Amino acid sequence: MKHEQAMERRGFLKATVGAASLVALAGCDKLIQSSWFPSILHKAEGLTERVQRAVTPANAMAKEYGEEDISNVFPANGNTDPGTEEYAVMVKNDFAGWQVLIDGLVTTPTMFSLGAIKEMPARTQITRHDCVEGWSAIGKWTGVPLGDLLRKVEPLPRAKYAVFYCADIDDEGLSYYESMAVADCFHPQTILAYELNDKALDISHGAPVRLRCERQLGYKQAKYVERIELVESLADIGGGKGGYWEDQGYEWYAGI
Repeated sequence: MKHEQAMERRGFLKATVGAASLVALAGCDKLIQSSWFPSILHKAEGLTERVQRAVTPANAMAKEYGEEDISNVFPANGNTDPGTEEYAVMVKNDFAGWQVLIDGLVTTPTMFSLGAIKEMPARTQITRHDCVEGWSAIGKWTGVPLGDLLRKVEPLPRAKYAVFYCADIDDEGLSYYESMAVADCFHPQTILAYELNDKALDISHGAPVRLRCERQLGYKQAKYVERIELVESLADIGGGKGGYWEDQGYEWYAGI
């Protein structure tokens, strides 16, 4: 039932973001169908990113809160269960065989077991999750700083983006993925989280590991991460926009 609700919600978001929001901006279907208008929107997004980066220091921290501020309920956004046979087997075995591959434009492609990830020095942060749907919640996340993992594989100079491949797929068989600039992977608050509020992540919140990049909106926080690929361009991945939701019309840079 939860999986069906997630699919219905996903379809609604795809329709509203991919069509209604653009029509509202354009005011006319002819603009959407034109060859030049989509490129104008893309350029505007790039301008927004450049402006935000220009006024925000690279290592500026998202606000962190105290234990007393933690929300009583932290909603599970997006997909709440990959629903695949492979994932079900992992759940049955308490994710004992889960691994995260980091490859692409790196010197040393490496497969990290869940155990190895949990043995690395961890960071805990109490931060606010802001969802594009209009709600917010504060949670306590614990995980390994992503920068520490990348230092082990040694990114090549050409690597500009990190692409996060997830275990879940949508009702049309499309795999979920997300991406961010490699530079943002080294931000102190960018972690691969495996705990929420001092407990191992449950399935609905992305077990066993998910991305937390606290200076960006909720849809950038990829769940069920099983591979991270460093690339020079996003053009040939998915729909070429840098993420599942971005391919439906969301902005790639969701800085807050």
